[in-house]
Amino acid sequence: MTKIMVVEDDASLREIYSIRITAEGYEVVSAGDGEEALAVAVREKPDLILSDIMMPKISGFDMLDILRSTPEIAHIKVVMMTALSADDQRQRGERLGADRYLVKSQVGIEDVINTIHEVLGDKPVAATPSSSEAVNPTGNSAAPSAFDDTVATQASFEAAAPETAPAPEIANPGVLSGMDSNLVQPQPEINNGQATGSA
Repeated sequence: MTKIMVVEDDASLREIYSIRITAEGYEVVSAGDGEEALAVAVREKPDLILSDIMMPKISGFDMLDILRSTPEIAHIKVVMMTALSADDQRQRGERLGADRYLVKSQVGIEDVINTIHEVLGDKPVAATPSSSEAVNPTGNSAAPSAFDDTVATQASFEAAAPETAPAPEIANPGVLSGMDSNLVQPQPEINNGQATGSA
């Protein structure tokens, strides 16, 4: 598996780059400064180093200079990333042997990913076409997917289903619907302890 080392003193940025690069199918190792990066490069032998320039201990430029002067790791491809946009800084990076020089304010993370693919000479995995874009070998549109069949079947059932009849209105809410009125008898009145009314 192709291995990439991310060298960045900002822990949050280092993690963001590492996660995104891992999603591309690469193995990722990391370092927080140029000094650590050189030690990791000797130990891990990454295929490419993505490195910041402004870092403590050893800057990205100094790291690159030492890297290119060390035979066992001199071949590693290097993409430099920095906030320094001056032409003299870019020229310095190219003179030291950087394969690419990116200015952070001018690129997004997807530009970084595309640059990695370009420098390594590989290609990102093409996105799987949707069912509406897929075609069969004859050139005609591909058959709909199982998901499309499910949606179409559900739509046909909904179209064929009769509308639900509205609930009947209750003329007298005080009387239970469907109850036989003969079962409801008036209660006898009580007058001085004697029941009155028809027997």
